[in-house]
Amino acid sequence: MIFGPMECDYLQNHGAKRDKHPTSPRESSSPDISVIIPTLNEEERLAATLQSVMASSGVEIIVVDGSSQDATAALARSFGIRVITTAAGRAGQLNAGALAASGEILLFLHGDTRLPERFDHHVLELLSRSGTVAGAFELCIEGEGIGLRIVEKLANFRSQRLQLPYGDQGIFLRAGLFWSLGGFPDMPIMEDFALMKRLKKLGLVAIAPVAVITSARRWLTMGVWKTTLINQVVLLAYLFGRDSGWLANWYGRRK
Repeated sequence: MIFGPMECDYLQNHGAKRDKHPTSPRESSSPDISVIIPTLNEEERLAATLQSVMASSGVEIIVVDGSSQDATAALARSFGIRVITTAAGRAGQLNAGALAASGEILLFLHGDTRLPERFDHHVLELLSRSGTVAGAFELCIEGEGIGLRIVEKLANFRSQRLQLPYGDQGIFLRAGLFWSLGGFPDMPIMEDFALMKRLKKLGLVAIAPVAVITSARRWLTMGVWKTTLINQVVLLAYLFGRDSGWLANWYGRRK
């Protein structure tokens, strides 16, 4: 499914009338799903992300903050969310959250990305299928413009046909399998791609027929086409064996 401007606008507004601060996350003593959210200075966007997760029951939420300089951690705590503070670095933050999680299923979610309604039902249904080892959601980028719609289309084509969703699509899998693979590799960049490559060798990486909504900020900051080009250069360089540390430095200089 590819979302056009109208459909994406609907998804962005759907559920926007939720209370700013729900009373508490609905967690059970033994949650089915642990949602792990790595953050770094996400004060402006985190509330909407947390609200989207808290709309479902039987879910544990763990925010792993990379020593933010803003009120990210305080905001998460105001929702009653467990917060772990670590050094900045997405792979390390994700692994720290997974280590603290108690759910049978781990769902890794960026701090500027909102989950769809009934996301937990899609996660449980997909992972119950024989041969499915992991999954993610389709991608919807917040904002208007044909450029963003093309990026969505390419991302959804890649994840559906190549079974290579990226971290901004909300990757999920069973905790036992995650740890049997050693968690996310200790890399400053491309940690999600590296994990997906390993998972697709073991079985199907399924894509739920509903979309997460992610912030367009990185595309809008540098421009849609420049951002897309840089992302593809990084991917190709990684596939041809470039060191991830070198790639992270090169990517950072171009942001």
